[in-house]
Amino acid sequence: MTVSTHMVQANGLRFRALVDGPPDGDLFVMLHGFPEGAESWSHQLPLVAGAGFLAVAPDLRGYGLTDAPDGVASYSLDHLVEDVSGLIAAFGRKSAHVAGHDWGAVVAWYFAAAHPEMTASLSALSVGHPAALAAASREDEDQQQRSQYVNLFLMEGKAEQVLMAEDGRRLRAMYRVGPNPDAIPPAVVEGFASSLSRPGRLTSALNYYRANLKTGGGAWERLNRMGPITARTQLLWGDQDPALGRRSAEGTAKYVKGPYRLEVLEGAGHWLQFERPAEIGRALRELAAI
Repeated sequence: MTVSTHMVQANGLRFRALVDGPPDGDLFVMLHGFPEGAESWSHQLPLVAGAGFLAVAPDLRGYGLTDAPDGVASYSLDHLVEDVSGLIAAFGRKSAHVAGHDWGAVVAWYFAAAHPEMTASLSALSVGHPAALAAASREDEDQQQRSQYVNLFLMEGKAEQVLMAEDGRRLRAMYRVGPNPDAIPPAVVEGFASSLSRPGRLTSALNYYRANLKTGGGAWERLNRMGPITARTQLLWGDQDPALGRRSAEGTAKYVKGPYRLEVLEGAGHWLQFERPAEIGRALRELAAI
């Protein structure tokens, strides 16, 4: 099987998606984070497809070759969740296994809460349950320090200026943060950075923060509004993640009503699909196969 590129209409937008696996396989949707794209899942697509799933990794709205609607409000979680519903329907399915990393994980959590009937399984990478993250950002000094970058991202115009100065030096440096700075191949970094350098695209990506978060120590507090998670669920978290601390990872269990497991990847940072490609692929396949 070979990864192919598809343009798909969903929720009123045109999405670019990387697709691999048998057309009649159970659907497995993989949602990337900031500041990345569908290629974040390049290692996992063939691993999941090889287990018989139809694996689909879209560029989320605002990213890559997917449409980028104008305005901060276009990037609210309500819209992002319905993008996932629309993608599942576009592939002719009524449900899917869903995995997400970073902002893709936030969307996946919300999707699983809003559409339990459409969620066959949930795999969250790096980001724990939003209520656990909200509590940590409110009460845990360690998480408050880790979330300081959010204050910059919420500053319209200023964040874009800082990240894109000197040919995007600070944006490119983000991909090298953590214990495994060379995990993401240079060509992939260049692809992500070049895509976000197109007019308006970095603003669209930053609008995920602006539409859903707020300034101050409780940056993630607005995410503390969702229903229970009943799908079988796993959280894969690197214990050296510079942005997301132990408090929210270990606090996630009490917010999940269905079967749940936490896998701590010792020595791993934030870019888990690149730092631990085989381990992530194995974990996705195993949960979906239960």
